[in-house]
Amino acid sequence: GVIAERGGPTAKIREVGGSWQIVREALRPFDSMLSELADPTRAPELMQMRERIRSWRFYDHVRTDAQAPARMPQIGTRTPVLSHDGSDLAAALQTIREIGDQAALAKSVDLAFPGSRVEILSQDGRFELALHQKGMLRPLGAAELSDGTLRFLLWVAALLSPRPPSLLVLNEPETSLHPDLLPALADLIVTASAHTQVVAVTHAQPLVKALQKAADEVHTIRLAKELGETQIVGQRPLDEPLWHWPKR
Repeated sequence: GVIAERGGPTAKIREVGGSWQIVREALRPFDSMLSELADPTRAPELMQMRERIRSWRFYDHVRTDAQAPARMPQIGTRTPVLSHDGSDLAAALQTIREIGDQAALAKSVDLAFPGSRVEILSQDGRFELALHQKGMLRPLGAAELSDGTLRFLLWVAALLSPRPPSLLVLNEPETSLHPDLLPALADLIVTASAHTQVVAVTHAQPLVKALQKAADEVHTIRLAKELGETQIVGQRPLDEPLWHWPKR
């Protein structure tokens, strides 16, 4: 049932016995109930919801250009969560090697780049990524990697986080990736989905097919524009979920 409700500047929460208690009468239009009402004693459900939403991670556009932060040596610290810009990539990968699923890391890299392995170099407290590849006389540093190779390693760090969120969203993860890498990316996403809900927004049909092949169950939602309106393909009017927009 409903545990909190807002009407204009007034907000109320449901007490243990089921009755309503007004807790705010001067909320501003831009105030959120999750920030203003969350209380471990009076509204523990709202606080739990707020913390759950705070844990969600969204990776939209992670740079891989020549000046991308992920290509630069960075201070080495324990990094269980990859930053939004990927600047701590080397530290995030090293953290996975130390306290995360090192086997999954090695498998993902080898599946994408057969015979390859990741090494993290440390000098003067700074970490730098190096990729050993079969047939190469020396490892390649992050500054030398192709955009696609670097982006795949960024997805490895994001998806194999030792501190998985309840929801992880990737926007167009196929960008810059060679088509041959899509099955490895699909396998990586499926591996991560054992610990977190993963939503991948993609325009790449080969990635969708690779995911469907790699996983026992993939929930696919196809979108299309009709007369300027984005709609779910195959959804009929009576299939639409009921939704009531609260009034402020």
